[in-house]
Amino acid sequence: MTLKLPAAAHLPEAAALAQQFGAEIAGGSGPAVLDASALSTFDTSTIALLMQLQRDAHRAGRSLALQGLPAQLLQLAELYGVDGLLGTAPGSDSASTAPSADPVTA
Repeated sequence: MTLKLPAAAHLPEAAALAQQFGAEIAGGSGPAVLDASALSTFDTSTIALLMQLQRDAHRAGRSLALQGLPAQLLQLAELYGVDGLLGTAPGSDSASTAPSADPVTA
């Protein structure tokens, strides 16, 4: 199962995305993949969303692989010390496809 984040995943969208993707993760089986390659605007609530989805996958007995995370989102996760909780610590399989412009919004 592959879930795809939209271009915008910040505070106004985070709760709905958590509910939607959480239900899909809980209702599925086997490994899940979260594709963030379309993600262009995000904030710290996006990190909270990713952490929630990892918890949902763990509760469902599934793994959740993150792919296509923007480099700036990975840096933000590292700054807050949660990159390891997301599975994005150095050496992880999380691919980075960040645009050169700063997509972080307040």
